[in-house]
Amino acid sequence: MASIEFKGVSKRYGDSPAHPVVVPGLDLHIRDGEFMVLVGPSGCGKSTILRMIAGLESISGGGLWIGGERVNDLPPKDRDIAMVFQSYALYPHMTVFENLAFGLRVRKQPQAEIERRVHQAADTLGLSDLLARKPGQLSGGQCQRVALGRAMVRDPQVFLFDEPLSNLDAELRVQMRANISRLHREFGTTSVYVTHDQVEAMTLGSRIAVLNDGALMQVGTPMELYTDPENAFVAGFMGAPPMNLSQVRNTGSALVNGLLRLPLAHLQGLPGRLQLGLRPEQLCLAAAAPAHWPRVRGAIELAESLGAEMLVHVAAGEARMVARLPGLQSLMAGEAVELAFDPSSIYLFDADSGARLPVTAPVVAEPTC
Repeated sequence: MASIEFKGVSKRYGDSPAHPVVVPGLDLHIRDGEFMVLVGPSGCGKSTILRMIAGLESISGGGLWIGGERVNDLPPKDRDIAMVFQSYALYPHMTVFENLAFGLRVRKQPQAEIERRVHQAADTLGLSDLLARKPGQLSGGQCQRVALGRAMVRDPQVFLFDEPLSNLDAELRVQMRANISRLHREFGTTSVYVTHDQVEAMTLGSRIAVLNDGALMQVGTPMELYTDPENAFVAGFMGAPPMNLSQVRNTGSALVNGLLRLPLAHLQGLPGRLQLGLRPEQLCLAAAAPAHWPRVRGAIELAESLGAEMLVHVAAGEARMVARLPGLQSLMAGEAVELAFDPSSIYLFDADSGARLPVTAPVVAEPTC
């Protein structure tokens, strides 16, 4: 096992300053034995960062250390890293056993050691009955387990995962997330996992690094990112559904938009344009809320019934919110609805910079809509 440290690491495709910088000076420490998830929208640089760890992409600036060794110029084969790709990349003419054993044979491991490691990985991943089959005879989930096993038998100091579950259906993704999480608990190998799916990030990561346009937005545990986002991007990206972010106007005494008017004390000194953040689960039907809670009135655009809960999309003019409500309710698109929320649960962000702003002021008057 080994820690991974980025110190001012940058990546530019091409030598000219005119070429775009994909990763602008990344500083990130991944602890020994940690499961770090890199998450962000497509094109944010997360796979490029992973490939720099693997040695598949050169580093334009800064330094990268693995296990205390600077590896900027170290070839991939000398980094003691195993990588699981989005595509299974299995050899179709080889059996499962031969696919699992291939990397060990290349490294000229003794046959007895190859047998031991392959059977150990097969037992762990439930592949023992499939060792004589070829990839064309396997399901997608079985192929992905073979790809995981091929990385496991190497016993590397670092595992790298590049969106390994994106080709699987929803049920298999849940099963494979459980397998990957269990393997990390058993082996404790330092792991870096790339995904654009924040649900995968929240369920797998010891810590999560949120990226946008190559820049690191925030690093923290799943709950830290969810409950204490440092900026509007992290607030709007983490969570399913994500946080409601509504543009509001600061009048000096209240926050106003098409859905609500929320009087607050001490708004003076804050920007005139703000974003108000509310998690969907912080909204409830007004009839069940205390009388002093602020109200949100609008029309239901969509009511998603998910059994135990409902996701209700509410609109008033250009303002939109999603509420997570208890299920089995007769709410339908087109109906008027009144929601409420605890005023202490709001988040405020600068509308221009996205920076989080402190919310220390209590509501000073009964809000009106």
